[in-house]
Amino acid sequence: MSQSAPRTYGNWRQPTSPGLGRLGLAGTAVMFGGLLVIALVMYLSWMLAVGLAVVLGIGMVPMLVTDRHGRNGLQWMTARTAWSSGKSKGQHLYRSGPLGRIPVGTCRLPGLAAASTLHEAHDAYGRPFAILSVPATNHHTVVLTCSADGASLVDSDQIDTWVAYWGHWLSQLAHEPRLVAASVTVEAAPDTGERLRREVEGNIAGDAPELSKYVLREVVETYPVGSAQLATRVALTYSGAGVHAGGRKTAADMALELGTRVPGLANGLQMTGAGPARPMGAEELAEAVRVAYDPSVAGLIEQARATGGSQLTWNEAGPIASQESWDHYRHDGAFSITWSMSEAPRGEVYANVLTRLVAPHADITRKRITLLYRPHDAGTAARLVERDRKDALFRAQQGKMIQARDSAAVSAADQSAREEATGAGLVRFGMLVTATVSNYEDLEVANAAIDNLSATARLQLRRVYGSQASAFAAALPLGLVLPNHLKVPQQLREAM
Repeated sequence: MSQSAPRTYGNWRQPTSPGLGRLGLAGTAVMFGGLLVIALVMYLSWMLAVGLAVVLGIGMVPMLVTDRHGRNGLQWMTARTAWSSGKSKGQHLYRSGPLGRIPVGTCRLPGLAAASTLHEAHDAYGRPFAILSVPATNHHTVVLTCSADGASLVDSDQIDTWVAYWGHWLSQLAHEPRLVAASVTVEAAPDTGERLRREVEGNIAGDAPELSKYVLREVVETYPVGSAQLATRVALTYSGAGVHAGGRKTAADMALELGTRVPGLANGLQMTGAGPARPMGAEELAEAVRVAYDPSVAGLIEQARATGGSQLTWNEAGPIASQESWDHYRHDGAFSITWSMSEAPRGEVYANVLTRLVAPHADITRKRITLLYRPHDAGTAARLVERDRKDALFRAQQGKMIQARDSAAVSAADQSAREEATGAGLVRFGMLVTATVSNYEDLEVANAAIDNLSATARLQLRRVYGSQASAFAAALPLGLVLPNHLKVPQQLREAM
C-alpha cells in the first residue's frame, strides 16, 4: 500500500498598499502633494521653498522608519499620543460594584463592551441561545460551544478531511446574510476538579469498604493537580445595519432571524473536528466572561452549576476593578498580556502547526488563543485578489533587479487570483493570544513562554502596547470587530 505525503497549507497574503518604496498609498500621496506645493512656491520664494522641503523631509521620516512588525514611526507616535491622552483623563482605570462609578452598583464590562446587552432567545430546535448586542456598531453575536475531538491518535487522512471541511465552512460564511465576522476561541485553564468530585461522591456506596473510600478521596484530591481543561467557542457576528436587505434590524429582529440559522451552522461544525456544537445560553456566556476577568471564581461557578446554576446576569459579568498599563492589563486579582499576530507563518505549514501554542502550559494560569475571521463576499473577493496582484507586480517592477521575495509575492498573488476565479473564498484573518497569571512577578515568565511557543508555530506576535484592555476584550468570545471601533478608518491605516 502506498502512503501519500503529508499535506501542507499556506499561500496567505498580508494586505498591502501600493506606493513607492516603504511608503504606502497615503504616504506617496503626501509626498507628491508636498513636492507639487514646493514647485509652486519656488516661483514666489526660494527660501520658503527650501523651508517647506525641509519640513516635508522631516515629516516623511517617521513614515519611512518601520520595525520588524511593519509598523512605522507615525503609527508609534499616534499610539503613544492616544495612550498619554487617555491616561491623563483616567480612561485606563475602571471601578464598578456598589462603591464604583457604574450606575446602580452593577459590574458591567469595561471598555468596548461597556454598552453591550445580552438577550436570550430559542432556536429552531427549541434550545436557548444568547445574542450579544453592541449598540455602537449595531452588531449582534451568537456564540457556539464545541467539544473538539483533538488530533491525538487520529490518522492524517482524517485530519486532512477536517481541515478541508473547515475551509469549506469558512468559505460558506461569505454567503451568510449580514455576517461580518467570526472568531474561534480556544481557552486552556487548570481543571478545578469539581466535576470529578461530584461524579465520585455521587457514586460512592454507603456500605463500601473504608479503603475504597480512602482511595477514591485521594484520587479526587490528587488527580486534578496539573490537569487542564480546554474550551472551544465559535462567535458569529452579524450586522443589523440598514444597508443590508431588509433594512435596519433590532436585537429582537436579529434573534428571530438567527434562530433559524443557528442549528445549521452548529451542525456544519461537526465535520470540521469541532465535535458536537451547541449555542451558549445567556447565563453560560456570562459565566465564561466572569471567569476570564476573575479566574479565582472558576471553582465557585462550578459548584453553583452543580446546585442549579449561578444565576449570573450580564450586569454582573464584568470585573470589580481593572487598570490598563502600557504593556499589561490588571483585572481583579489577575494580570494579563495580549499579543496580536503581525505576520502569519512564511511558506507552507502542516495541520498541527498550532498544537503547542494551543496546548496548556505550566507557566500560564489561563491561556486564550483567538482566531479572528472576516469573510469577503464574492464581488469583494474578486476585486481584492486582482488589486493584490497588481500591487505585487507594481512593487516587483520598481527596482532594476527583481528580488526573490517580490517574485514569491507575485506568484502567491497569481495563485490566489486563480483559486478565487475557480470558486474559492477569500477570508481576512488574524490572531490574538492572551496569557493570564495570578501574580505580577509571573508576567515575564509568561512572556518568555509565549515567545517560545510562537516560534514553534512560526508566528510573529507583537505585544499590543497601549491597547491591552481592548485586545483582552476582543480575545473573548464577544464578537467585537476591532476595525469598526477605530477612530482612524481601517482603510486609512492600511494606506499608511
